[in-house]
Amino acid sequence: MSEIGFYHLTRTTPDHALPQLLGRTLAAGQRAVVVCGSAERVTELDRALWESDDPDWLPHGTAADGDPELQPIFLTTEDAAPNGARFLFLLDGTKSAGLHGYDRVFDLFDGTDEHAVEAARERWRNAKSEGHALTYWRQGPLGWQKAASDPPPPGRLA
Repeated sequence: MSEIGFYHLTRTTPDHALPQLLGRTLAAGQRAVVVCGSAERVTELDRALWESDDPDWLPHGTAADGDPELQPIFLTTEDAAPNGARFLFLLDGTKSAGLHGYDRVFDLFDGTDEHAVEAARERWRNAKSEGHALTYWRQGPLGWQKAASDPPPPGRLA
């Protein structure tokens, strides 16, 4: 089973939170695949990662770049890891049918959007019923804080 972390974004957008998480992934000697909700989102994220200054360089590519097996970080809309990644990042409410094929899964969701929070709760329940090890992380003033419980109940977004 995979270790799945749910990342409740309350202070920044995924474009600002993701580079640090990807930087830590590369520092750990791992590869990552990032699944986005649309081709336009892949293009936006591609640009955001090249412009990131923390860390200042994140080697990555998309299907448009070719040679996915050479990319340490691969951005896609497909539920696959053509670069052999063991770390999966899910954005925009995307899901994966192959969670068990990854060592770690990072599910980033917008904590200011009630629909995104409810969808994350549903993904949490599904992953829990499948027996995955789950953790819930919330953005705080000093960075990510591991929370003691599931995503917040309905009506409490932050």
